Amino acid sequence: MSPPYVAVVGPGDADAEAERDAETAGRILAGHGAVVVCGGLGGAMAAACRGARAAGGLTVGLLPGADRSAANPWVTVAIPTGLGELRNGLVVRAADGVLAVRGGYGTLSEIALALKLGRPVVGVGTWDIAAPLARIDDPGAAAARILELVRAPLQS
Repeated sequence: MSPPYVAVVGPGDADAEAERDAETAGRILAGHGAVVVCGGLGGAMAAACRGARAAGGLTVGLLPGADRSAANPWVTVAIPTGLGELRNGLVVRAADGVLAVRGGYGTLSEIALALKLGRPVVGVGTWDIAAPLARIDDPGAAAARILELVRAPLQS
């Protein structure tokens, strides 16, 4: 059985609280064997990767530009796409589920794409939209919930 891939999405210019929540989520996800996928840059993306790597996990960064070296230092596998914000679709497609930590319009686009694709989405302090988006304030509980959601299909 392959590990679940969970995208952690959020603002590149995250504040300290968002970074703390993304780092906690990344650490818990990796601690339970998930591969953490993100946009590969700073803010919430770097924090999620930092947490995942601290737990010995694998991180994948799908970068907006063409330069692999632009990835944050906690990305294990850096994939330059050259697609700019369009890489958000690749981040979501690469994942079995999405954990959104706060965020702006880029995060909203990732939530919308995930929901359109039928991927489970759990949010920590993120967009309040009328959709099947589970909003959970605690990043640890959010990480546990997205793991439950992405593993459920694998067990059936």
